[in-house]
Amino acid sequence: MFKQLIRAMRPKQWAKNVFVFAGVVFDGRLADMRAVVNSLAAFVVFCLISGAIYLLNDLADIEKDRQHPKKRFRPLASGALSPRVALAAAVVILVLGLAAAFWLDPVFGAIAAAYVVLMLAYNAILKHVVILDVMTVAAGFVLRVAAGAAVVHVSRFSPWLYVCTTFVALFIAINKRRHELVLLADGAANHRAILDQYTPALIDDMSSLVTTATLVAYSTYTFAAPNVPENGAMMLTIPYVLYGIFRYQYLVRSRNQGGAPEDLVLGDWPLIICCLLWAATVVAVIYWPGLMRLFS
Repeated sequence: MFKQLIRAMRPKQWAKNVFVFAGVVFDGRLADMRAVVNSLAAFVVFCLISGAIYLLNDLADIEKDRQHPKKRFRPLASGALSPRVALAAAVVILVLGLAAAFWLDPVFGAIAAAYVVLMLAYNAILKHVVILDVMTVAAGFVLRVAAGAAVVHVSRFSPWLYVCTTFVALFIAINKRRHELVLLADGAANHRAILDQYTPALIDDMSSLVTTATLVAYSTYTFAAPNVPENGAMMLTIPYVLYGIFRYQYLVRSRNQGGAPEDLVLGDWPLIICCLLWAATVVAVIYWPGLMRLFS
């Protein structure tokens, strides 16, 4: 039962919580062990909270998931996990997770609580409202970034990163909707009623708009943000972002992937290598002056 409970909490999707590390990385605090430990604790808290939210989401969608070609194998939909056990575990984990969040930092706790409220509202209402459904998903990513910034008390974190996070999250959410439309075809609305409000043409137009906005916002961030070197070195990361977006679109549109973004990203070696090179370049650009001083 414990194994099924953990599986129902979707540990693969906990990868989304790496966004809480944006604060400590982009504020130049990786050498600050207290900040790093706080970020790690924040990551664990969000894994617990998001896991509990997934349990509640699957409880609410149990019948619809049974009609989905892949989701019907989830622990609750397949009957491997008792709904009563899932509900009790979700409540206990949420209480403990939020208590830990407020203990770490009151502002971080407030943001974590706002994330819980937003996700509960999403599961109950917002996922049934066209356009607001994908915007709510994006807001969840922005709250992760804000929480990570709060727990380390950042001093020079750029608002541009919130803008970039919003567009990237919208890009992922919109492409997930496209995958669902293509995968489920005429039965899409039976699984997720909101899909009846979308068309492939609309989704493609939204994706094109968000893609352009993402590239413009990130490019602007690389030379205009207050927390990047004035020499424009952060612009070296633009090609990685460009390739990553194009590769993601290729996998969604040419290979019909994207239903589970974490599987798409973690299962495609070109995309993994691109993300690693982007991260390595970001760290080098932000921390290289400090590293050079160590050897001077």
